[in-house]
Amino acid sequence: MTSYNEAFQDIPGTTVFDATQSRLGYHLNMFCMSLMKAENRAAFKADERAYLARFPMTGEQREAVLGRDYNRMIALGGNIYFLAKIGATDGFSFQNLASKMTGVPEEEYKAMMIAGGRPPKGNRSKADRTK
Repeated sequence: MTSYNEAFQDIPGTTVFDATQSRLGYHLNMFCMSLMKAENRAAFKADERAYLARFPMTGEQREAVLGRDYNRMIALGGNIYFLAKIGATDGFSFQNLASKMTGVPEEEYKAMMIAGGRPPKGNRSKADRTK
């Protein structure tokens, strides 16, 4: 029997935020939630490395935050709704983050979403990309 998470492994760009991911990213996500307070955003912007040291994240998680590598943060347990707080702290919209994560320029991403989203061809299964 295929596990719940394994069932989604074949869908490009899909990471299921389940209990395992939640445990993996707990401290990363708590850091993100701390950015809801103005004084924490100011402290983070003043010295990102020092502020991140307050949270017992892995080195890989810290480097992903510093590099603003949102796809990597998701792979390391980040929840996109929490990660959006980093983007907001940097002055970016959710749409801007999504465009960066997909490698599509923001205006093109916006037009794609208005038109109904990504085309299904090549986005439903990794196996489709080899045909």
